[in-house]
Amino acid sequence: MVVSKRHRVAVLALDGVYPFDLGIPARVLGAAEDRYEVLTCTVDGGSVETNAGFSLTPQHGSDLLESADTVIVAPVDPYRLSRELPEDVAVALAGIRSGTRVASICTGGFVLAAAGLLDGRPATTHWECAPLFRRWYPHIRLDEGRLFVDDGDVLTSAGAAAGVDLCLHLIRLDHGTEVANQAARRCVVPAFREGGQAQYINRPVPDDGAASTSATRQWALQHLGDQLTLPQLAQHAHMSLRTFARRFRDETGLTARQWLIKQRLDRARQLLESTALTVDQITAEVGFATATSLRQHMNAELGIAPLAYRRTFQAGHADDVGDADAAVRTSRAGSPGSRGLPG
Repeated sequence: MVVSKRHRVAVLALDGVYPFDLGIPARVLGAAEDRYEVLTCTVDGGSVETNAGFSLTPQHGSDLLESADTVIVAPVDPYRLSRELPEDVAVALAGIRSGTRVASICTGGFVLAAAGLLDGRPATTHWECAPLFRRWYPHIRLDEGRLFVDDGDVLTSAGAAAGVDLCLHLIRLDHGTEVANQAARRCVVPAFREGGQAQYINRPVPDDGAASTSATRQWALQHLGDQLTLPQLAQHAHMSLRTFARRFRDETGLTARQWLIKQRLDRARQLLESTALTVDQITAEVGFATATSLRQHMNAELGIAPLAYRRTFQAGHADDVGDADAAVRTSRAGSPGSRGLPG
């Protein structure tokens, strides 16, 4: 969805709201160069208690939901809600216009579920709350292993930092990768974590005395166009192959091959949006073995070919990509490769 005007976002705060998460949309979307108007509301326009021992009073009531382009429900302790929504909350959510994009951060997904907005849809929430969510809403396809789930006009995310990922994802959808990356830099957060990435990994911080693969990952980002092999990465990290592979997965939740493919795809998307480079030139720049490999990976991960992607974000350069994309637009067969580590 490409947005041409300032996009109004209404963030709904209920009693027991988590104040850190409540501030995420304003902080992250607000870093996108004045493209969003982010406003906070409560059901009755009055103050709400937070879970941090203080109250807050937004400037708007639930009528804000009726004029919003996107509604984001901030998290709250689900036990303060119970399985059924209070009548005033249900009425407020029922006032959201048809076609409005709706999202939740962390346990805000409980509110969407209770309102019937997740019926028959995939969703996620904080992994610790998954058993309760399944018990209350068994008809919803919950996947607590994901950072966020994009189901078109309804999106859900996991706890805290995953709310940042979700907001950056919204910026990418609305304005492209470059604007999202700029917002991420302003907030000093990672520019891109795929929604399907695991919510938690074995060791987000290395054990005391253990070497990290962080420096090697940074080095690899600077050499995406080169042939990168697992032995080469392990050598750079001064580790054995087995130790490097284990620590890499512990720290990122991905194998080195999976991680490289994601970084190359992210860079390819940036180049498709911001340059007139051809698919062959972008292939060489980001390190995929062939243009077919790039196309197949984009189809597999994003469901779109490079030409169609560029048309979405950069119509002026669409013809530079070449007509060859049409032949592979629906192809997802095979096991596409990238330079060095196979794709």
